[in-house]
Amino acid sequence: MNQKQKRNLIRILVTAALMAAAPLLPIQGAVRSAYYILCYLLIGFDILKKALHGIACRQPFDETLLMAVASVGAIALSAVRGEACTEAVAVMLFYQIGEWFQSYAVGRSRKSITELMDICPDYANIDRGDGQLERVDPDDVEIGTQIVVEPGEKIPIDGVVTSGTSSIDTAALTGESVPRTAREGDSVISGCINMTGVLRIRTTKEFGESTASKVLELIEDASSRKSRSEEFITKFARIYTPAVVYSALALAVIPPVILILLGRNPVWTSWIYRALTFLVISCPCALVISIPLSFFAGIGGASRNGVLVKGSNYLETLANAKTVVFDKTGTLTKGVFEVQMLHPDTLDPKELLHLAAHVERYSNHPIASSIKRAYENEADSCAVENIEEIAGYGVRAEINGKTVCVGNAKFMDRIGAKWHVCPNDGSGTVIHVAVDGVYAGHIVISDVVKPHSAAALRALKQAGVRKTVMLTGDTQKAADLTASELGVDEAFGGLLPQDKVAKVEELIAEKQSPKDTVAFVGDGINDAPVLSRADVGIAMGAMGSDAAIEAADIVLMDDDPLSIATAIRISRKCLRIVTANIWFAIGVKLLCLVLAALGFAGMWLAIFADVGVMILCVLNAVRCMFVKPVKPE
Repeated sequence: MNQKQKRNLIRILVTAALMAAAPLLPIQGAVRSAYYILCYLLIGFDILKKALHGIACRQPFDETLLMAVASVGAIALSAVRGEACTEAVAVMLFYQIGEWFQSYAVGRSRKSITELMDICPDYANIDRGDGQLERVDPDDVEIGTQIVVEPGEKIPIDGVVTSGTSSIDTAALTGESVPRTAREGDSVISGCINMTGVLRIRTTKEFGESTASKVLELIEDASSRKSRSEEFITKFARIYTPAVVYSALALAVIPPVILILLGRNPVWTSWIYRALTFLVISCPCALVISIPLSFFAGIGGASRNGVLVKGSNYLETLANAKTVVFDKTGTLTKGVFEVQMLHPDTLDPKELLHLAAHVERYSNHPIASSIKRAYENEADSCAVENIEEIAGYGVRAEINGKTVCVGNAKFMDRIGAKWHVCPNDGSGTVIHVAVDGVYAGHIVISDVVKPHSAAALRALKQAGVRKTVMLTGDTQKAADLTASELGVDEAFGGLLPQDKVAKVEELIAEKQSPKDTVAFVGDGINDAPVLSRADVGIAMGAMGSDAAIEAADIVLMDDDPLSIATAIRISRKCLRIVTANIWFAIGVKLLCLVLAALGFAGMWLAIFADVGVMILCVLNAVRCMFVKPVKPE
């Protein structure tokens, strides 16, 4: 609770105490009236000040004017009747209670955003070579600089660990509570906290392009992109407020005039009281406050779960997603090749992998890297000579005097080795091995499915997504295999970036309802065009490319597909709460306005219709912050 909230709470409590004590005090007449006016000014002076400021700036039509006119009018009527102005004080007191609840709710929602804003470090440690660390502004650190991050410090800039092992806390960025281990060769991102060991990191980005800076940029821009619901409420309030002011004025004047023309003697104070009650009821606080608060709380709740939403309009669009389209590599799969199967013919499995690893010794191709990772003792005493890479075929080398060829089926045909089709053909990339022209067997290498991909797709179905689609540049056979394993409804392989865009456009054209939306999830540079084309684009933020993150509307900081289901769950809960608040607030106000116009509603019912409804809507809006993330089954 900030200082302003504390001061307002003290004012509310003091005023409430004074009002409770009033009947017990031996005061009457002018002293009693002065006592209540003092209570009124204590609780309402800031509202009167805002109303006068709005009139002076020629922007009078807002809720402060309604409250000021209604409460001052109630004081005047009380004076005419010779009564205590308890209703006027009560109107202002309960209004301030509602405002305090709204302020506190916004503060709670803003706190999660503020905690995330804290991820940006103030300095970076550079080792100048004499063993002394120099603290510098992260903006001054160039790409390729060696920085040192000690235990308890935030990683200031994205980079690669060159030495050291440590646990790092990624909760502020990804929402993941379990620390990750970072060791030599691992990529680390700014904003994470180094927990145990000293890490030396070679920076790979400038500070302004690092993850922490990008996250803050996304958060700062989010509030500028309003949802359709927020835009509706803004336009509604702009028309609604002057309309009810003139309606209240008409209610105070027109019926008495008509009664006079009919020869009757109207009670003017009764009609003025109805008009003042009408003003209090019509105050649009519940809508103007609770709708933006709902989206703000939703964005805050999403950020705590590692989902960054660039604006409330995207949260609203995601809530209507009925079709979710996925890229394959790096999105549903890890994007890292691994050896899956060994099928030897003339050698044992270990020797088959041993020879292939030696041949691929100096290659940087992802397939070569996966074979070398699978055989960890590649740097043994074997003599590896005359390595020759043959473009489009594979690699040949002499190992201990034997000629070993590793490559595709065309390479085997070229050297005359009688190869055979893999029994698991289509499950991955097949690498054939031949020794001195004799076929020795083959190795199956494929991308690895992320642990939670299948659970994520099931969670999306449970959340109301009708159709899931996978688009990939891989072969149709590989696409079908992955789709079958994960439970994807449709899969399309062999697609170029422009083909993915065309396919998403087809899916958009096939929507069953104009409200339905199509979401696309991707991570690579080639996904940027389709991320922009989809109704809502979702990018993998931890390992995704800068182009994809820039083009996307929503960024998943932990690269976990389950976060997509969490994001949809948050967006739909947020939209349900917004819709409920709109219908509840408008419905109650319309009913009470009719009752007030007919003389059946007094000031106390008006207070409920204004402040009571606002408090209920605000409390309902705060629920947007509390959404449990989808967990693996």
